[in-house]
Amino acid sequence: MLNNIRIVLINTFHPGNVGAIARAMKNMGLTNLYLVEPNDYPSSEATSRAAGAIDVLEQATIVNNFADAIEDCNLIIGTSARHRTFQLPIMNARECAQTVVKECQSHPIAIVFGRETTGLLNEEIAECNRQVYIDANDDYPVLNISQAVQIIAYEIWMEQKQIQKNEQAQKLDSNLEVAEYPRKAEMDLFYQHLEETLYDIDFIIKNHQGKVLEKLQRFFNKARPEKSELGMLRGILAAAQKQKQTNKEN
Repeated sequence: MLNNIRIVLINTFHPGNVGAIARAMKNMGLTNLYLVEPNDYPSSEATSRAAGAIDVLEQATIVNNFADAIEDCNLIIGTSARHRTFQLPIMNARECAQTVVKECQSHPIAIVFGRETTGLLNEEIAECNRQVYIDANDDYPVLNISQAVQIIAYEIWMEQKQIQKNEQAQKLDSNLEVAEYPRKAEMDLFYQHLEETLYDIDFIIKNHQGKVLEKLQRFFNKARPEKSELGMLRGILAAAQKQKQTNKEN
């Protein structure tokens, strides 16, 4: 199910990098490429650098904003070498591959790469559930974006092959269940419901809301509630709103 893994590139500046990334992806069995507002695309340079992976470019999805690239994903992983203030759970490339290969069996996953010079913006990282970094020499840890994609893709490929090897050696427990997680769009609806409820019960005041909503979104992004758990949370919010309305009527 590697086709459930999408590589998302934001505002890629050099078209040659897009072509090189397409080649790196196909080398490792990945074909699902999303381009968010690429600077120069389509491009003959991208096609030239793609070599035998032109089909990955031809099938690439081009979107106008980051939200459109991830709205139907259940897990969003941002790549960044920098430690951020958001304190997302951080994985190295191998740990990322282990998580991705396990979860891609049941739902779409986005691995997001930022601009060549500045990487991902803080607000883009804030939309992610996890952060991945690539171990490198502390004196010079800077990787070209296509190199970064190649390393992540390689780890995914190797993890997938290891799982296949294990499956050939023994049958996996048929009772093992993979948790079902809500899509990004469903989480956004939950955040809207949460905000409405907190206003309704006077937990926050519109003119003095502070950073409560921002911190709660960060909390739930890190916690990643399962779909059933999200349903219970929505039920709690609805009950709180109903009780508030009953109190008003009485």
